[in-house]
Amino acid sequence: MSFILGLIGGNPSPGMGAAKHSVSTFLELQRKKVHRYVIFKIDEKTKEVVVEKTGGPSESYDDFTASLPENDCRYAVFDFDFVTSENFRKSRIFFIAWCPSVARIRPKMIYATSKYRFRKELKGVHYEIQATDPTEIGFEVIRDRVY
Repeated sequence: MSFILGLIGGNPSPGMGAAKHSVSTFLELQRKKVHRYVIFKIDEKTKEVVVEKTGGPSESYDDFTASLPENDCRYAVFDFDFVTSENFRKSRIFFIAWCPSVARIRPKMIYATSKYRFRKELKGVHYEIQATDPTEIGFEVIRDRVY
């Protein structure tokens, strides 16, 4: 049915879209730097991606990874600050699709089908990582992407 709606002018993107608060929280991270990271979860009742947690500007990458659930899926954005070889301060935003291998099948399917639609609403992301294991989002992985 949703495929037919897509063909006749309905929403062609499968999955769940972002709640307005999710997009505005991302923009606060991107433009105002009031968050170091934002963790999003899918709310099956409202059929939207909502903010689950934000991390303050002083929080570390370890704080961020510790906030991800060990056995459930989430989306997240992390604002990675670094200094270039020319000694300039820069920032890059990472989108992380976290789906640990121990998560149940249903959440994995819902997060996989909603990722494209949600990610499309977050304009200004520099890098995207899909991770099923903590080693795939280790600090070295993030650092190596920007250098």
